[in-house]
Amino acid sequence: MTATTNEATIEADPKVPMVRITREFAAPPAAVFRAHTDPDLVVRWLGPNSIEMEIERYDCRTGGSYRYFHRRGDEEYGFNGCFHLVRPSELIIQTFTFEGMPDDVALERMAFVDLGGGRTRLECTSLVDSFEGRDAWLASGMEEGIDQGYAKLDALLAGGAVS
Repeated sequence: MTATTNEATIEADPKVPMVRITREFAAPPAAVFRAHTDPDLVVRWLGPNSIEMEIERYDCRTGGSYRYFHRRGDEEYGFNGCFHLVRPSELIIQTFTFEGMPDDVALERMAFVDLGGGRTRLECTSLVDSFEGRDAWLASGMEEGIDQGYAKLDALLAGGAVS
């Protein structure tokens, strides 16, 4: 299964329970990386427009961890994980857990590829423990959050909020 939403491409790997997301940004890798690692920036773009985000902790370094909440009305969704490897402007490898399903931990890899000319391709993979878990992610409406979040990130990058 492959879905192209705005500029993001979301693909389900047919051989392993993995989701691949690819998106290009009109900004250099250092800026796109900073937007993913600075909690003051992350809170401004991560997730769909209909949520508010609160970060409890966000220590984006090798060996660090994070925990944040998305809120919509009376609903609250917690997420947490550990940063296994952080290589500035190049790579983040982390775990990701939706606290509503604490036994389903994903291993995520985000590569920040320099395309030249001040452009970056973000290549993300999320490996989960089962095809059912992967398919549940895809059925969750995640593309709305990806599209809207990356549109907010585009605006931050274009507006000079990230240098």
